[in-house]
Amino acid sequence: MDVRRAAERYPGGDPEAGIDSRHAFSFGPHYDPDNLRFGAIIACNEERLAPGAGFDEHPHSHTEIVTWVVEGELTHRDSTGHETRVRPGDVQRLSSAAGVRHVERNDTEVPLTFVQTWLAPLEPGGTPAYEIVPGIADSTPYAVPGAAAMLHVRRLAPGERTAVPDAARLYAHVVRGEIRLAGRTLRAGDAARITDARDLAAEGITAAELLLWEMAAA
Repeated sequence: MDVRRAAERYPGGDPEAGIDSRHAFSFGPHYDPDNLRFGAIIACNEERLAPGAGFDEHPHSHTEIVTWVVEGELTHRDSTGHETRVRPGDVQRLSSAAGVRHVERNDTEVPLTFVQTWLAPLEPGGTPAYEIVPGIADSTPYAVPGAAAMLHVRRLAPGERTAVPDAARLYAHVVRGEIRLAGRTLRAGDAARITDARDLAAEGITAAELLLWEMAAA
């Protein structure tokens, strides 16, 4: 298990424009050849947008993009005609396939925080696709078959334990709170990259929210 702390993330964004980004993997000017991906995951970005701030229209291709809002409300618009508001508890997926453009903004008067995971598809190209699943429950995993990955959401009370999926590759990201995993304490923004995960459990030290990515070997 390789633990990466929140303070180790690469800083990014545009603070003067109200955009604060923290990247878990090699990203933009922060090139690290030893930190390009884990399993299917090629990026896990924590984004904080001030009221009125956002990312203007920009392109993506050959990437599965999954967004989890922590607080606030995200406005999404894309070149295939979708315009939605993403709220805490919703899962949003944009399959950029052969190419798509989108806008991401905080059109509210309160700060917005979201976690966005980028996954490499098994096959490049294809037709862009979009989906939003409102209010996903802990017991309902979300499949991203194009990347052979599955997202599990876990919300824990203090002292509560939950089984961690067995997987060839498992990526655990702490959204909020504090947990214990395989003898290690993880706090908000920390992540663990686990190879050949077997018979593991996560325990809430405080009330906590945890994103678990179950992936095939890569």
